[in-house]
Amino acid sequence: MTDKPPPRRSPEPAERQRDAERTKQLLLEAAVVEFSAHGFGGARVSDIAARAGVNKQLISYYFGGKQGLFAAITDRWRQDEQTLTGPDTPLPEIARRYTLQSVGSPDLTRLVLRQGIDGTGATPENEQAQRARFQAVAADLRRRQEAGELAPDLDPAAVGLALFALAAAPVSLPHIADALGLPPDFGDHYATQVARIVSLLSGASDG
Repeated sequence: MTDKPPPRRSPEPAERQRDAERTKQLLLEAAVVEFSAHGFGGARVSDIAARAGVNKQLISYYFGGKQGLFAAITDRWRQDEQTLTGPDTPLPEIARRYTLQSVGSPDLTRLVLRQGIDGTGATPENEQAQRARFQAVAADLRRRQEAGELAPDLDPAAVGLALFALAAAPVSLPHIADALGLPPDFGDHYATQVARIVSLLSGASDG
């Protein structure tokens, strides 16, 4: 008589939670790559799911569809961004950290750049949260200007835009970096130089 296989054990709630979090993380990582390569309109949920190694129906189950997945990526980016800055962190150091993050997460940087070029993907709620975030950046730069970190004749909003462009340059303009003679692994060196450039925006002399 053949022994029957033991009954399959149902996963415990904690196991199901870990599996769900792992699946969502895989989908988020895969979506960053696909969105950065093809834009929101060109990315296919089937390709995202295939890259993550899961059933594409899970995108709807966990995120409500492609739009919700895109929103989850940008929401997480804003949350992670909070670790890079703080009211007591000097502006040159913030610029250095943003640059290193840009170099270290090129697909995410490309996604942000594509969002600006394509103008698609963000929900109204997502756009509102993004606007609030960058208005807070502008307010922080105005505070820093009053404290002497920025020269009084600089426009804080223009400085903010320039800082984000500086941080993204290794990803957005690699061909120019190469033509200028920067080595392929110039990230750390460039981040240090960005910090030095930003330190000069106060208008103060080293003496």
